[in-house]
Amino acid sequence: MDLLKVESVEAGYGLIQVLWRTSIIVEENQCVVLLGVNGAGKTTLLRTIIGLVEATKGDIVFDGENITGLKPNVRVSRGIAYMSELAVVPDLTVEENLKLGGYVKNRDDTRRMADKAYEYFPDLKAYRTRKAASLSGGQRKMLGVAKTLMSNPKILVMDEPSSGLSPKFVKKVIEILKLLYEEERPSMLIAEQNVAFLDLAQKIYILDKGKVTFTGSVNALKENDTIRETYFGIMH
Repeated sequence: MDLLKVESVEAGYGLIQVLWRTSIIVEENQCVVLLGVNGAGKTTLLRTIIGLVEATKGDIVFDGENITGLKPNVRVSRGIAYMSELAVVPDLTVEENLKLGGYVKNRDDTRRMADKAYEYFPDLKAYRTRKAASLSGGQRKMLGVAKTLMSNPKILVMDEPSSGLSPKFVKKVIEILKLLYEEERPSMLIAEQNVAFLDLAQKIYILDKGKVTFTGSVNALKENDTIRETYFGIMH
């Protein structure tokens, strides 16, 4: 069953149009990776889904409801969690970031989700009173993922979780997302240019200059010589 449908959406910033009749679908319990180089429109698409950028044309349907005109906080309350490339609020502590992620929930739910987040990320529990700015890049990404879990979302929408990380921490983030998916089965939409995240993908979209140029499986991507070699350098 389709959980998120972006239907022929156009969006941008002022007179600059970024997305051109862009359509994607994320099904329930499905991990979708949105690949594209810098400037392809990935961030704009994710910000449009969460409501931080207005869709000038098209529709966004989530869990059977047209949410195109809803405010971001209402979309969060419906079950969409968004992790920006920055991931956290640097001036807040670990604990405060988690509470911020769960602001749509009541106190008991927030406490329960925080306990679960600390189970997934035990290092964060030791640093819960430290400001996020004092954490390493990898730890901040871990906190960003934990923060998105706090609203107990139906879908995690993540913008470049690999950004600024060493290959070691990229691998760690992927491992945690795999574990999270296996145990919680949330839908995921991950915007990335790092092909390591193909390990998570059940479906792939490629975005180029604001337009979807490929939809398919990892195997189909690897069989496409132009995409494999020109854009991502994936070799047989």
